[in-house]
Amino acid sequence: MRSKLFVPGSRPELFAKAMASGADAISFDLEDAVPPGCKAEARANLAEFLAGADLPVGKLIIVRTNAPSSPEFEADLAALAGRRVDLLNLPKIEHAREVTTAVVAMASLLATEQAPELLINIETPLGLRNAADIARAHPRVAGLQLGLGDLFEGLGIDRRDPANLHAAMYALRMAAAEAGVFAYDSAYPDVADEAGFRTEAGIARRLGYLGKSCIHPRQIDLANAVFQPSGEEIARARRIVAAAAEATRQGRGAFLLEGRMIDPPYLHRAQAIVAAADA
Repeated sequence: MRSKLFVPGSRPELFAKAMASGADAISFDLEDAVPPGCKAEARANLAEFLAGADLPVGKLIIVRTNAPSSPEFEADLAALAGRRVDLLNLPKIEHAREVTTAVVAMASLLATEQAPELLINIETPLGLRNAADIARAHPRVAGLQLGLGDLFEGLGIDRRDPANLHAAMYALRMAAAEAGVFAYDSAYPDVADEAGFRTEAGIARRLGYLGKSCIHPRQIDLANAVFQPSGEEIARARRIVAAAAEATRQGRGAFLLEGRMIDPPYLHRAQAIVAAADA
């Protein structure tokens, strides 16, 4: 999921275009992108599209609901019943108990076999402090997503300062790692600023984030390029995997390859790169 394109639930004319884009995932948004008076219409739009569309298997379908504490949440779930949703994106989460409450609501309103995994938005100081506990709240949590707009803007934190970006991204990445889930980067609001997008995405990638959210189709290729392993990285990873197989046959754990010691953490990283490249 190198790229994830947000599409407002109130803009059904964009749904098919988004699905045809190069984004690895499409995130249909029922929350911030939809005005309060249009929530019911957006739910109906999305439910109709997901019921009638021939959805490609290789593209992840994500729905960002309204916050579980919102009166809109259960209506969102009811509209999604029987529809394909690969990840349910829960916003405004600050405590682990909010995740468990959401899972209970999902169990009562969604079919058992549907049971999508959860992508949890971390977008407040309290949410960031509790991020590891939130990620461990339920086995259905697959990842944590950073919301830098909500986290930074209200506090007057300069988003263009790499030190500020690194601090927030690192904190979330460590929380996700502690819980054994993936970390996903925030959306970048300035669509015309390709250099800024690349800079922010590059920091995220070097911290081990899975990919970056996009709010406009022109950002998709940028995200895909930043988070796609290079040919050199893939080639080296394949050499590590092959050498590890030979070392195992010889009864060795750690081994030298091209002058560098390779042990399980390096092998696991190489296997992940190879898997991503093959996918």
